[in-house]
Amino acid sequence: MEFKLTSVYIELDNLLKISGVVSSGPEAKIFIQGGNVSVNGEPEMRVRRKLKAGDIITFESKEISLVKGLNI
Repeated sequence: MEFKLTSVYIELDNLLKISGVVSSGPEAKIFIQGGNVSVNGEPEMRVRRKLKAGDIITFESKEISLVKGLNI
């Protein structure tokens, strides 16, 4: 899945919510802190990790690629 950024960055927990991978912020936090999310192939446990265009997020069998939107 491709996600177009509308600003310079997005925080990891917000990305998981907005993209519909999880249903809520608390659920995102549980999965992130449980070591179930990777950023660029490395496990990421920081809930508020700032992600930018070019980052690839993996959660379960889903992959999200961040790309620049038209406004940035």
